[in-house]
Amino acid sequence: MRIDVVSIFPGYLAPLDLSLVGKARETGLLDLRVHDLRDWTTDRHRTVDDTPFGGGAGMVMRPDVWGAALDDVLDEGAHLLIPTPSGEPLTQRTAEALATEQHLVIACGRYEGIDARVAEHYRSRPGVRVTEFSIGDYVLNGGEVAALVVVEAVGRLLPGVVGNPHSLVEESHGAAGLLEYPVYTKPPAWAELEIPEVLLSGHHARIERWRRDQALVRTAARRPDMLLALDVAGLDKHDLATLEGLGWGVESGRLTQP
Repeated sequence: MRIDVVSIFPGYLAPLDLSLVGKARETGLLDLRVHDLRDWTTDRHRTVDDTPFGGGAGMVMRPDVWGAALDDVLDEGAHLLIPTPSGEPLTQRTAEALATEQHLVIACGRYEGIDARVAEHYRSRPGVRVTEFSIGDYVLNGGEVAALVVVEAVGRLLPGVVGNPHSLVEESHGAAGLLEYPVYTKPPAWAELEIPEVLLSGHHARIERWRRDQALVRTAARRPDMLLALDVAGLDKHDLATLEGLGWGVESGRLTQP
C-alpha cells in the first residue's frame, strides 16, 4: 500500500518513523510519503491561505495550492481523505475497508479548513474517491493528528505489520462489535488488587465465557450505541442472560436499553 500525506507541517508526521508503522516503512510493507504543501506555492512568501469570502474569523486554505499538490500526488484509483470535524466518523470498519486499497492520500487542513471546492472538484474527477472524515466530536488545530490516526489504524491491518494476526481479532472494536474485555498480567496481586480467579483456573472455556461477559458489561456501560447496533441473532443464550441482568431487553430483533 502507498499512503501520501500532505501538510504544511511535515515534521508533525515524524512519529510515523516509530514502532510498527516505522518498521513497516523500513521493510517495504508500507510505502509512506510525507509532503510539504508549501512546495507547491508560487510566491516568495509561500502562501497557502487567504481570508474567507463572506467574512468571518480565521483563514481558509487556498484551492489553487491544494489543487497543484493533489494533481501531482493523486493517481488513478487513489482515495483522497480529508480530515474535518464535519466529516463522517472514522471507525474500525472504515479502517478495515481502507486497508484493502492501494493508494491513500491524506490532505491535512489547517486554520478554518480547506476551500470546499477542493473536495467538490476531486469528487468529480474520474478514478478518484473522496472521503471527508472525523476522528471525534471535537476540534483540533489541524489534520495532522487525524492523519497519524488513520495511518496507524490502517497500517497495522496490513499483512505482516502486526506479528500475531490473531491479536487483531481479539482487540477492541473487533468483528464481534464489542469493546475488548479487561486484560491482566503479572504480578497476580498489586496495590491490594488481585486478578480475577477465573484467569488462573486454566479452564479455557470458562475464561472465554468470562471474557465475553466482561466485553458485554463494558460495552453496555461505555458504548451502549454499539450494543444497539448488534444483530441479536449473533448472541447466544448466555449473552442474552448477561444483558438481561444489566437491564437490556429484546424487541423486534434488536436490543433495547434499560
